[in-house]
Amino acid sequence: MSAPLPPLTLYLAAPRGFCAGVDRAIKIVEMAIEKWGAPVYVRHEIVHNKYVVDSLRALGAVFVEELDDCPADRPVVFSAHGVPKAVPAEAARREMVWVDATCPLVSKVHIEAERHHQSGLQIIMIGHAGHPETIGTMGQLPEGEVLLVETEADVPGLQVRDPARLAFVTQTTLSVDDTAGIVAALQARFPQIVGPHKEDICYATTNRQESVKAMAPHIDAMLVVGAPNSSNSRRLVEVGERAGCPYAQLVQRATDIDWRALDGARAIGVTAGASAPEVLVDEVVAAIGARFDVTPRLVETAKENVEFKVPRILRVPA
Repeated sequence: MSAPLPPLTLYLAAPRGFCAGVDRAIKIVEMAIEKWGAPVYVRHEIVHNKYVVDSLRALGAVFVEELDDCPADRPVVFSAHGVPKAVPAEAARREMVWVDATCPLVSKVHIEAERHHQSGLQIIMIGHAGHPETIGTMGQLPEGEVLLVETEADVPGLQVRDPARLAFVTQTTLSVDDTAGIVAALQARFPQIVGPHKEDICYATTNRQESVKAMAPHIDAMLVVGAPNSSNSRRLVEVGERAGCPYAQLVQRATDIDWRALDGARAIGVTAGASAPEVLVDEVVAAIGARFDVTPRLVETAKENVEFKVPRILRVPA
């Protein structure tokens, strides 16, 4: 007779996984393939998740890094992270059919930056260098009009045109707490800096971080389902550790779990980044259930009912 499985309380964060912007972006690619047939080109990973990208590739999506890699006679979709203004301009010049899957909450930041620029303000962007969302937002305005700040330590060295004529915007997937520290440093150095009317960090990023904070004090370890290049997933690992969870691990699939690190755990938390599908959470939960005698607990800190419409080009017949 096999030995009984060790008991474990499994805390499941809610909300977790897909947000409305990711849902919409995936739907856009699926509808584009349905409307125009395969192949449909996608500039950059539509969202940062290998499982999602592979699933769409199987339907006929071709993922490329640059517009130059797309033939002019096939439709192209721009990813949920947003693109510099030069990209749709070039697509229009080449007379391509293009669909913008930029998350509406990222587009809101683009509009904000544009509005500040038109008012004669120089913009400071709080974000991660090289992240597609940061590249897309900075690419809305001419070179030199947007300065990037990644940490509080970057603030003292900022070379601005006029300290009295500044505004700031942020990447939507940052740590709420980190960003608050950077904003405070900017406001201390530039008291007249103008901020967004409403926080740029999106509702989904904030909600997922809040549920992790609520769960962290009760668990020995946390698994975050998400991709290593997913900013919001990586932030969840950091938020969990700071909130008192002794060990947090980012996993793409159940096969990535380091079971040795979970040895002796009596309570484990599971959450997922905004670009991770629920099927991967189910896979992780099933793997835990095969090794432990699980008592599940839901940690729900918010309910989400946000939905974004797909672009009109996909809602009208071909």
